[in-house]
Amino acid sequence: MTAGRPPHDPDEPLNVPVTMTSTYVATGELEYGRFGNPTWSAFEETLGALEGGRALAFASGMAAVTTVLDLVGIGGSVIAPRHAYNGTVTALGDAESRGRLRATLVDTSDTAAVVAALEADEDCALLWLESPTNPALELADIPSLCAAAHELGIRVVVDNTFATPLLQQPLSLGADIVVHSATKYIAGHSDVLMGALVVDDDEVHAALKGRRDLAGAVPGPFEAWLALRGLRTLHVRLERAAANATELARRLADHPAVEEVRYPGFGAIVAPVLAGGADAGDFLVRATSLWVHATSLGGVESTFERRRRWKLEPSTIPEGLVRLSVGIEDVEDLWADLQQALDRIDA
Repeated sequence: MTAGRPPHDPDEPLNVPVTMTSTYVATGELEYGRFGNPTWSAFEETLGALEGGRALAFASGMAAVTTVLDLVGIGGSVIAPRHAYNGTVTALGDAESRGRLRATLVDTSDTAAVVAALEADEDCALLWLESPTNPALELADIPSLCAAAHELGIRVVVDNTFATPLLQQPLSLGADIVVHSATKYIAGHSDVLMGALVVDDDEVHAALKGRRDLAGAVPGPFEAWLALRGLRTLHVRLERAAANATELARRLADHPAVEEVRYPGFGAIVAPVLAGGADAGDFLVRATSLWVHATSLGGVESTFERRRRWKLEPSTIPEGLVRLSVGIEDVEDLWADLQQALDRIDA
């Protein structure tokens, strides 16, 4: 995580400072605060180095998502996961309701079904993937799907928020654009709203930056500084959280109140499905003292929620599925808090 630092010259600051300005002296490369900022640039350089491309910072994950969707021409179509981040699915539905594009939702863990959908849709401009999916934690065969899409002239976007660039680099697997909600693992402390895109094509980079500049979907300098600070500790945070998640997934699988445990074998999101359904899930999120009932994820603290409490969550998500975002607390403390609540469900 050494990218994005100032030169090692005497009296240089160790880290890039926050540049609080809306206006620059004329005739330079930046000109105005909506077009660039040195603090954004340091964040973009660091994330780009990790993902193997060129990054762009955005005001939020949704600002990044909708900027990518703007690349789809009027009447074009997008194939996306049936289980995906609710904001992405909602944005697709909104665009479809306005006649902006068409969206087809498929099971992206079924490679043959995705390829068939791509081949059947002559207007498809974009294949959107999440791997793992949110919240079902399904995996997609990214290299195979990228190859199939590219044969048909279709771009591929991968939301890499759950895996992070430390566990998966979609550009190296064939993707054209990587999406991050930097609010989550990148910043990692539940105090920043920010998004990012990463590409390895200069033309696509220019198109996305042009949309960002025009729409003004830019982050504040302080948010970018916080996200960069969080990014510097991603490796140690994720290592601890993933170790906790692996252990909790193992213990949850042995508890009688748990019907199924969804865990892809990496990362720090675990999704147990409770045998008691919605009532059991609602009880669990009210019956703990360490775990926090909250809808976001990726912070140092452990949070969880029953996803079907949201009306827009697909009916194919089990009522008793509780998405756990495992933090970096002591794993024995985390388990003791879950276990006492689960024991009362089973009783």
